[in-house]
Amino acid sequence: MIQTLRFNKIIKWVILAGDLMLLNAAFLIVWHLLDESTIGVTFAHSLTSLLVLLNFTYIFCTYSNGVILHERIVRPERIVLRAVRCTIFHALLFTTLVGLGDYGQLSATFFLYFYFLFGMVLIAYRLTFRHVIKMYRMRGGNIRTALFVGHGSHMVELFHQMTDDATSGFRVVGYFAEQPESYTSSSGSHSVDYLGSPSEVIDYLYSHQVDQLYCGLPATESPLILPLINYCENHFIQFYSVPNIRTWLKRAVHLEMMGNVPLLSIREEPLAAAENRFIKRLFDVVVSGLFLCTLFPIIYIVVGIAIKLSSPGPIFFRQKRTGKSGCEFWCYKFRSMRVNADSDRLQATKNDPRKTRLGNFLRKSNIDELPQFINVFLGDMSIVGPRPHMLKHTEQYSALIDKYMVRHLIKPGVTGWAQVNGYRGETRELWQMEGRVRYDVWYLEHWSFTLDLYIIYKTVKNVIQGEKEAY
Repeated sequence: MIQTLRFNKIIKWVILAGDLMLLNAAFLIVWHLLDESTIGVTFAHSLTSLLVLLNFTYIFCTYSNGVILHERIVRPERIVLRAVRCTIFHALLFTTLVGLGDYGQLSATFFLYFYFLFGMVLIAYRLTFRHVIKMYRMRGGNIRTALFVGHGSHMVELFHQMTDDATSGFRVVGYFAEQPESYTSSSGSHSVDYLGSPSEVIDYLYSHQVDQLYCGLPATESPLILPLINYCENHFIQFYSVPNIRTWLKRAVHLEMMGNVPLLSIREEPLAAAENRFIKRLFDVVVSGLFLCTLFPIIYIVVGIAIKLSSPGPIFFRQKRTGKSGCEFWCYKFRSMRVNADSDRLQATKNDPRKTRLGNFLRKSNIDELPQFINVFLGDMSIVGPRPHMLKHTEQYSALIDKYMVRHLIKPGVTGWAQVNGYRGETRELWQMEGRVRYDVWYLEHWSFTLDLYIIYKTVKNVIQGEKEAY
């Protein structure tokens, strides 16, 4: 195990060294390609100190985001996401420090070229490095020997995860159980030997080298489990308990502690952290406040006059929607329909006769949603989040769709992850709402500030290009 830990540490240092080489190379390449008038006259006098700041800032950002290339099972999208997150974090921190320090004038063009180049080569480098590690493990390097104790569907599935991918670097040496069972990989190409009953494990460990022990015994076998834990702790063997929850919960879980009592949480919510809620709320207040104080009054006057001329009735359409934790709130929109008794019961359709001619334009351009920035400023909504549904839909779909109410653990949004992925407009069939819910739940489990910025970018892009489902 010590050799494996040393290998992982070396891998982390090599990755960091490669990152820094690419960082400096990208910076100097862009510096030499752009003329002095683009990057600022006084910049050249601070080049050395600026490079020092560049590197130390990156080391801090990498430490904060972590390195995962050495992990046994890592999906490529996780590697890409880490690289993008690290690049964005470095861009924000480094440009802020440059602006506060006496480093000269650098244009936005310089930073755009630099971070685009660095982001691309960083992603390529890390994916290539990951491929090299996988090939090294496939050839027998950096192998971890694992021993299984116990049997069950959860242990068999774990065995499949370890052995189906030859590049993961695991070698299961055998298993102990009350009686021989089947431990075979999904392809049938790998199987392991039955080594005896669980009471014989420690005797086996005395004479065999094992890096990791995976225990799937039930809690009733604590007289056997506790000596195993103590032996592993004293002999540099990593001990893992494999709880048998796969029969009723087939998803990722997260371990939490309440005092000395371990708890398994079925969902990790980034917005449960106060600092993340503060960042999101601060962004909502600043953006919505600026919009309401600048552009919105002009839009209100122009659109308001047009609405009044198109049909009798109020400028705003006000409807009760379901918000965070199931609480109701008044959601504001520019009125796009004639005043009717079915507004709280029937969803708008493509050729809805209730819509005015102006209403079609307002919906297509998403201008009808702009008053919801009032809801954002008041705190009922966020700029990004699951779209709020009318009360009748909440009552209807909560009885039909599993996990429908989970989307209400966070504030609803003016735009959302489901909407930029094609799930907007009328939900004629149940699968459309199921897809929307699936994306909403994914969003609250994977929230980040950069994800919000990406969704806003996608929303603006879709508005400019036009959306066929906007009606």
